[in-house]
Amino acid sequence: MDFVRLEGLRVRGHHGVFDFERRDGQDFVVDVTLGFTFPTSDDVADTVHYGELASRLAEVVSGEPVNLLETLAARLLDVCLSFERVNEATVTVHKPQAPIPHAFNDVSVTMHRRASDTR
Repeated sequence: MDFVRLEGLRVRGHHGVFDFERRDGQDFVVDVTLGFTFPTSDDVADTVHYGELASRLAEVVSGEPVNLLETLAARLLDVCLSFERVNEATVTVHKPQAPIPHAFNDVSVTMHRRASDTR
């Protein structure tokens, strides 16, 4: 299997359990890895268009708010696995401005699914 990675997609969203998170919003950073067999052609229509992938992921992050990073990651996984050629996907959602009263480098959730688990 071959892999495509999209790292560091930064999108403003309004996710979280606190009112101020939903009101003010914050940046979320998304990393995805898609597993599929690369095409033998040189035609973008025969692969996963990572520009389209980024746009669809950004729509989810900037869209309907959820409480949990886990819920957001699951929604992003659904987007990744909706591409016909994708056999498996890993999504990591980072919340670098999480409301934690201590110094920290990152908070993230990572989920992995195979297309066969959802189709």
